[in-house]
Amino acid sequence: MDRDPMNSESINEKKEATGSSHYRNGIEALFRHRLLFTAALGIIAVLCVGFMITVGSANIGFLEAYEILINQLFPGTFEGFTDSHVNIVTNIRGPRVLMGLCVGMILAIGGCMIQSILRNALATPYTLGVSSSACFGAALAMAYGVSINSGTMGVILSAFIFSLVPIGTILLAAQRRGITPVTMVLCGVAISQIFGACNTILQYFTSSDTTKEIVFWSVGSLNTVSLWMIPYVAVAALIFAVIAMYLSRDLNIMKMGDDTAQSLGVNVSRSRMIGVIVSCVATAVAVSFTGAIGFVCLISPHLCRLFIGGDLKYLIPASGFLGAIILLAADTIGRTIMAPVILPVGAITALIGGPLLVYLLMRRKTEMSA
Repeated sequence: MDRDPMNSESINEKKEATGSSHYRNGIEALFRHRLLFTAALGIIAVLCVGFMITVGSANIGFLEAYEILINQLFPGTFEGFTDSHVNIVTNIRGPRVLMGLCVGMILAIGGCMIQSILRNALATPYTLGVSSSACFGAALAMAYGVSINSGTMGVILSAFIFSLVPIGTILLAAQRRGITPVTMVLCGVAISQIFGACNTILQYFTSSDTTKEIVFWSVGSLNTVSLWMIPYVAVAALIFAVIAMYLSRDLNIMKMGDDTAQSLGVNVSRSRMIGVIVSCVATAVAVSFTGAIGFVCLISPHLCRLFIGGDLKYLIPASGFLGAIILLAADTIGRTIMAPVILPVGAITALIGGPLLVYLLMRRKTEMSA
């Protein structure tokens, strides 16, 4: 018995409509998942600020910590605080936690951007020589008698100025011959080796106390943070995040290859250079104030990719929030695990990040062989 052609066509149309509906629902579910994951990390990061301020010998309440911080921005909003609690939050714990929040975001977003631009899962702004040049700049200032404990701008300015050297080198290479992601990495490695060698030689001619300060700074710490430093790093973090989100569309397209991206209207060279420059400058600001805190810029993007994939529209903010959480948690561990001795946060992030990176690499290798 012959089938009705009209009936067959209607059945096919229903199947196509059902398939299209399932596909659309799947895409919407994926977007919701990414948005919820990013929003959850943002909420956790904000909650971490209050919680980390409460950790310590002085008994400061969770809500009280936020109220004191808000009072610093808008005087008279809340009342009834003791002078000791206000002093602890505004001059000791608060600046430390807020700096950790901003620096963690900068490092993580910088790592996410550089990994995407250079198409290298192990690349970070540190790969391009930002940290080693900043370390040499700080060491040079200390060698000339500027103490890190005084909280002076001398060490910060010297570290920042020298951390701009890799950026200038990359720009010069780009103008003269053009530059590829591989060339950027090679330039960064060369610059890191040069400044690392200069730093080592410099330490031979400094006193033991100065050498200790240089080593302590190079590990990365939040111990010398003061309240006046926060606006500089906070503004850098905000501007960097806005520019990174603006570039996210172009960087997503560039993953398909330079030729494909150019055919779709993306100025590949411009987007790549802007991304590298803003990532390195923002990282330079962070490193100048806190030293070279490692692994945050490497681990945060990898962890976020496991949950939300590689879409930079979601990966950039998620990595920033997770970087802040990791840095705040590491600093709190460093403050409490051997109290009253305070361990540098850079050492804690390395202890956490090293094994975690090995685990991620082993897991990826297992998935690829399966």
